[in-house]
Formats: sequence, structure tokens, C-alpha cells
Amino acid sequence: VQLQASGGGLVQAGDSRRLSCAASGRTSTNLATGWFRQAPEMEREFVAAIAWNGGGTYYADSVKGRFTISRDNANNTVYLHLHSLKPEDTAIYYCAATPKVDYTGRYYAQSPWYNYWGQGTQVTVSS
Repeated sequence: VQLQASGGGLVQAGDSRRLSCAASGRTSTNLATGWFRQAPEMEREFVAAIAWNGGGTYYADSVKGRFTISRDNANNTVYLHLHSLKPEDTAIYYCAATPKVDYTGRYYAQSPWYNYWGQGTQVTVSS
């Protein structure tokens, strides 16, 4: 499975942006997908995740209410809708996927849970 993240760019505080994560390869596998981000000199952190069927969504507290994750399985694409962007949202955003199912909801926020990673897309929010 290959993941291609796109949609990043330079935006102003308060703006919105939509990131896309397109999967290719063995996409017949049902994949849960997560978004992580890494700011300069910071650890990579969890942002949001969605179950393979869209039945469960999970968010970091820092983005809850501002970001929304969704998926279009017909097109093998997961979206991260960013709203009310803040300068502290500036980071490289990575998407990741796994065929594993997290029945407890405890593992989606943990990067080792994921088997496949995209290359990242830069989001820069100016104040």
C-alpha cells in the first residue's frame, strides 16, 4: 500500500484547508487511517484517525472542534478538513494506515500501530 498526502500550503490564521491522503496498491484491504503532524524540533503527534468504514473517528484534544476527518472509500481517499487554523498548527502532516482494527479505540493515536506512511505535506499558518 502506498499513501500520498497532499493539500498543504501557506495559509493565514483563521483559514481553512483540506488535506487528502490517497491510497494505492493493495487498497482492497480495509484500512484505518490516521493523521499525525510534526512541527520543527517537536515530536510527531497524533491529530485524527478514522476507522476503515468511517464508523469511528478520533481526535487529539488540540484539534477537536476545528478539524474533521472523513473518507471516501470509493476513491480510496481520506480527508482532513482543517478549520480555524492557528500558527501552532504549522507542521508537516503525515497520513498513515493499517489493516488492523482497534476495537478499544486506544491504539489509533499511537504511531507504531500503523503499517503504512505517506511522505507528508507541509502546512504553514501565518499570524
